[in-house]
Amino acid sequence: QVQLVESGGGLVQAGGSLRLSCAASGRSFSSYAMGWFRQAPGKEREFVAAISYSGVNTKYADSVKGRFTISRDNAKNTVYVQMNSLKPEDTAVYYCSKGRGGIAYSDYSRYDYWGQGTQVTVSS
Repeated sequence: QVQLVESGGGLVQAGGSLRLSCAASGRSFSSYAMGWFRQAPGKEREFVAAISYSGVNTKYADSVKGRFTISRDNAKNTVYVQMNSLKPEDTAVYYCSKGRGGIAYSDYSRYDYWGQGTQVTVSS
């Protein structure tokens, strides 16, 4: 069983930055990919970023490419997403997820554990 706990959300003005963290419990954190997804009110959950088990490979949604950076610290069982140049359309609940394997995918079905989410609100 894996538990994922997100933190770091909050209210920020457009153009600002936030860093989200996701702490994972359980063993073998360094064996699987991790992802971030988000869901805005009235919209489906969408892919944001993913990182492979080793941290070498990353993948981003086009909407966040160049503004968000995903990283991981396997010694701390934690994955991060640094979010810069935030826009009002980035407002959503952000979810951390554990991959079924070690490759970073954007497909929702490739992830099998999810955190409770953390709210990010960007004001204009």
